[in-house]
Amino acid sequence: MYKKNLQQSVHISWRFLLPVLLFWLISTAGFAQRKTRIHILHADHYYYNARFNKNITQLIGHVRLKQDSTLFICDSAYLNDKVRNLDAFGHVHINVNDTLNIYGDRLHYNGKTRIGELFGHVKLEDPKAVLTTEHLVYNRITGIAFYDVGGTIVSDSNVLKSQRGDYDTRNKIFYFKKNVVLTNPDQVTHADTLIYHTITRTAYFKGPTLIQGNHSTVQCVDGWYNTISGMVQMRKRPEIASGEQQLTADSIYYNNHTGFGRAMGSIQVLDTLHSLLIKGRLAEIWNNRGVTFVTDSAVAITYDQQDSMFLHADTLWVYFDRKHHAKKMLAYHSVRFYRTDLQGMCDSLAYAVSDSTIRLYHTPVLWTGKNQLTADSIFIVTHNNQLDSLTMFNTAFIISSDTLDNYNQIKGRNMTGYFHHNQIYKVKVDGNAQSVYWVRGDDKHLIGINKAEASYMVIKVKNNQIKAINYVEQASETMYPEKDLPPEGRILKGFSWMGKWRPRSKYDIFRKQE
Repeated sequence: MYKKNLQQSVHISWRFLLPVLLFWLISTAGFAQRKTRIHILHADHYYYNARFNKNITQLIGHVRLKQDSTLFICDSAYLNDKVRNLDAFGHVHINVNDTLNIYGDRLHYNGKTRIGELFGHVKLEDPKAVLTTEHLVYNRITGIAFYDVGGTIVSDSNVLKSQRGDYDTRNKIFYFKKNVVLTNPDQVTHADTLIYHTITRTAYFKGPTLIQGNHSTVQCVDGWYNTISGMVQMRKRPEIASGEQQLTADSIYYNNHTGFGRAMGSIQVLDTLHSLLIKGRLAEIWNNRGVTFVTDSAVAITYDQQDSMFLHADTLWVYFDRKHHAKKMLAYHSVRFYRTDLQGMCDSLAYAVSDSTIRLYHTPVLWTGKNQLTADSIFIVTHNNQLDSLTMFNTAFIISSDTLDNYNQIKGRNMTGYFHHNQIYKVKVDGNAQSVYWVRGDDKHLIGINKAEASYMVIKVKNNQIKAINYVEQASETMYPEKDLPPEGRILKGFSWMGKWRPRSKYDIFRKQE
């Protein structure tokens, strides 16, 4: 019984609602398509010729007409009251709701569709922008104006030009297409497609876009730019170039006013002046301060015609001068680097462009050929991207493998090494010099183990192998047969062989020390 009553109730409800719904649809459609006449408010002269067209009235002199809330002003006009068409000539002026004004030399207006087409010296004005073109179509129903023969829009300090465009006069949004140029005091933007919101003064660009600023150039295919805040957001591999520097990333956020930006995903910072390429997955830029920060799989690559050095650290900082030339690079924590003839690791590293010196701090280690070099800190001097010399400060230690279990060792307070064609050929030990050296004949047969101490030593190196050691000042040395020198006597104090941590390739620099 309850189910039957419910079904009757639903049936009765639909019987009541259907007529109401139909009446609402009919009345809404009728309102949207209501037929309003074009009323003549004034004309100096009226002409009517039934033989020409009995439905057309010719109006001449100070003509004023009105449809709904829209006012039409012109020098002369032909009005067809039957089909509600208007052709206006001379000083045409359309005023829409007292906020939008459109001017032109000639107008054809369809009173049924509310669409007007203007020709010659067309100008559209509203409180937010001024549009000028030679041909414009305006739809009073949608509030959209369209041009296709080239147009110019001025909105505050922004000037936009394009071959085609639409202007949504109600939402104050321009849609530009083909040969788009946006000019403001800070930069010039060339785009294929651009949307400009006159209220927020934000430009949205789609397709190939070039933004040329006072100090930089941006290329992108998708993003937006706020002309008030100076904020830019770009996606799909944008590229920023400034002087000899170039930044590329999956997406970039940048503020032209503050000079701060953030780049994310597959980042590349290229400095062609210093042959430096930095990669990572997150970067922050303080352009006004001349600082760039890169992290997340950060890699710095220095390259020349012969070889490249690959350096990884948790964080890389690059500093620039006022001309945006790189001044120095700092690498912090878990630094590892690889080059064919030189590898190394340390906790932190600094590279200064002014003196071409690489400074390694906190337990630095270098490997070159069979040699391992350690000290409290190590400075490497380069010249024309070639190794020139290195200085090892405090507890300097050089170890080279003689066999799998035996090592040549040199220890001293400070050491200086010299390079030729990126190969170390001489090392000077200054202060408290000690050495353990496995002496072999030309046939590689072991002659003995030489232990020596001196105030000063000079080591000759060839093909990354120790060939001779010269002891200077207060020298004391002893040659031991292998059997007469116990294992503990073959190792200098502070010995630590770290070959297992040596980077073996450019990919091995990401390996973490356990």
